[in-house]
Amino acid sequence: MNGTISSVFGGVEPGALRRVLLVRLDNLGDVLLMTPAFRAVRQALPGAHLALLAGPAGCEIGRLDPDIDETILYRAPNEDVYFKLSQDPAREMAAVEALEEGDFDAAIIFTSYKQSALPAAYLCYLAGIPLRAAGSFEGPGSLLTHRHRYTETVPPRHETLRGLELTEALGFPLVEPEMVLVPHEEDEEDATRLLERHGIERFVLVHPGASASSRAYPPERYAAVVEELVGRSGLPVLVTGGPGEEDLARRVAGSAGIPVGGETRFGSLAALVGRAEAVVTNNTGTTHVASALKRPVVTVFAGTNPPEQWGPWRTPHRLLTHPVPCAPCYKRVCPIGHECLTGISPETVVGATLNLLHESPVPAEAVSS
Repeated sequence: MNGTISSVFGGVEPGALRRVLLVRLDNLGDVLLMTPAFRAVRQALPGAHLALLAGPAGCEIGRLDPDIDETILYRAPNEDVYFKLSQDPAREMAAVEALEEGDFDAAIIFTSYKQSALPAAYLCYLAGIPLRAAGSFEGPGSLLTHRHRYTETVPPRHETLRGLELTEALGFPLVEPEMVLVPHEEDEEDATRLLERHGIERFVLVHPGASASSRAYPPERYAAVVEELVGRSGLPVLVTGGPGEEDLARRVAGSAGIPVGGETRFGSLAALVGRAEAVVTNNTGTTHVASALKRPVVTVFAGTNPPEQWGPWRTPHRLLTHPVPCAPCYKRVCPIGHECLTGISPETVVGATLNLLHESPVPAEAVSS
C-alpha cells in the first residue's frame, strides 16, 4: 500500500476498498484521456479490483490499460446521441443488476465539460454502491456521496488534468499526467504482419475518420494530403479506418496511398500508430492514441471544441486551426459548410507533417491557419 495515502473519499482507509468501479461512458478518446486518473487510483489501491464501465469504444481502451482489471460494457441512453437504442427499461434494469452483482465498494464517475454525471450516479445508486463520487455542476442530492465542483479556467485546462482534479479531490495521489495505452503482443504481431504484407517499414499514418462528421476534414482534401506526402516525404502513407470506413480509406488513399481501412481492430491500429513516423488525423481518438504512444501528430482541429482542452498532449505535434466566429460550437453535424476545416489547406497539413518529420523532438507548438 502506498504509505503516503492514509485515506480517500474523505476518510476511508484504502484497504477497505476491495472493488472500485470507474465510469466514463462516451468516446474512445475521452476514456483514454482519463487513464492518468485511473493510474492514480491504481497507485493508491494496488490490490483492489478496478473495473471500467464504458461504452463499446471505451471498453477497447480498458482492455489496453494494465491498470484496469475488468471492462463492463454499458450502452448509456444519455450517450445515445443518434437515437440508435430502443427504449428498453429491462435493459437498464439488467445493467443495474450486473453492477449489483459486482459488489463494488465505490464508484468514481468521470465526465467531460457540460456532461451530467447524474444518470450514471443514479445507476450506481440503484446498484447499491455505497460511495459514489463525481464532479457535478448540478445539485445531485443523495445520488452522490462525494460531489466535486471543478475549477473552471479560461482557457479550459486539458481534459487529462480535469480527470486528475477529481481523483486528487478524493485524496488519491498526484501522478504524472501521462496517458496509459499498451497494445497486447497479438496486436503488435498483427501490425507486423500487415506491414510485411505491404512491404513497409517506415511510414506515415493518415486516419481520416471521426465519430462526428463536424470534426472530419473533407476526404478530397485528405486525398490531396496523401498524394503530396508520398511525393515529398519519400515515405509510404497508410490510410487507416475503423469498421465501416473501408470506402473512406480507399477514397483518401487514392492511387498514391495504401488503404488498410477495416483491416485492423483497435489494438492493432494502436500498434500501427505506435510505429508511425508521424500521424495525421482529426480531433478524434487517434490524436489521443498518438499522444499516449508518444508519436508526432498533426491534428486538423475543427472548431467544435476548445483545442486547449482536447488537443494533442505531451507529444511533438502541430495543431492546425482556422478561427471562426461560431467556435466552439459543440455540434456533431456542421450546419454551415465546415468553414473551420475548409479554411485549412492541404498544403498547410503537408507542410506541418514534413516539419515534424524533419525535426528532432521539441516542445510542441500550435499552428493557426
